Amino acid sequence: MKKEDCFYLGKIVKKYSFKGELLAKLDTDEPNLYDNLDAIFINLRGDLVPFFIESSQLHKSDLLRLKFEDVDTEADADALIKTELYLPLELLPKLEGNKFYYHEVIGFTISDTIFGEVGIIKAINDSTAQALFEVDRKGTEILIPMNDEFIVHVDREHKTIEMNTPEGLIDLYL
Repeated sequence: MKKEDCFYLGKIVKKYSFKGELLAKLDTDEPNLYDNLDAIFINLRGDLVPFFIESSQLHKSDLLRLKFEDVDTEADADALIKTELYLPLELLPKLEGNKFYYHEVIGFTISDTIFGEVGIIKAINDSTAQALFEVDRKGTEILIPMNDEFIVHVDREHKTIEMNTPEGLIDLYL
């Protein structure tokens, strides 16, 4: 399985017991969707390796308690701490309406209700306080805040996002 065919689910943060159980912090708003998995991919030195799950259950709010097959000791568990967890993209729940996954909208065209066609989404920058669309307009980068109030409509069929950005925002870049 290649990393680009998967999505990041979370990270193993610590041991739970001396029997090889681990706690994983999930990067999701709905951790209960991932409570009954059969297997998961773990990033070991750049390769995604499948691990089969003996048992799992939610622990507190966003932690998942995991017991993997063949991970039976503290030493086995120690080797997996701080590793990243991945699942195949097909397991992502489908989103509808104006909700979307970041990877899903790369390549979509952004248009603004007043400005018109702005350009193509090249990336999402989520390292800032507010996530930003990085839009390419004929070689010029335009950064547009991913604010729910600005997003008018997400059209998956035509791969477009219609926005109503604040007056003058796009002109700042041109």
